Amino acid sequence: MTQVCTQINADALEAELQKILAHARSTCEINGNASDACAAAWDAVEELQAAIADRKQLKHRTSLDIYCETHPDASECRVYDL
Repeated sequence: MTQVCTQINADALEAELQKILAHARSTCEINGNASDACAAAWDAVEELQAAIADRKQLKHRTSLDIYCETHPDASECRVYDL
């Protein structure tokens, strides 16, 4: 079930990215590439791309990583500096 929800969220993010990309392109065509509106539109694209990349990184967490997030004091989750 979790994987299905994750896939739906990933698909929604990709669809949103396509909409934001189209908006950025049209904004830059209308206002010019050097305009503040164009820069802001591309900033939004970069932020969403970063969010998508972060979500992909979260997929690679192990079950121990997830357990330690909810139980940080467990003996399995202790980290020692040598």
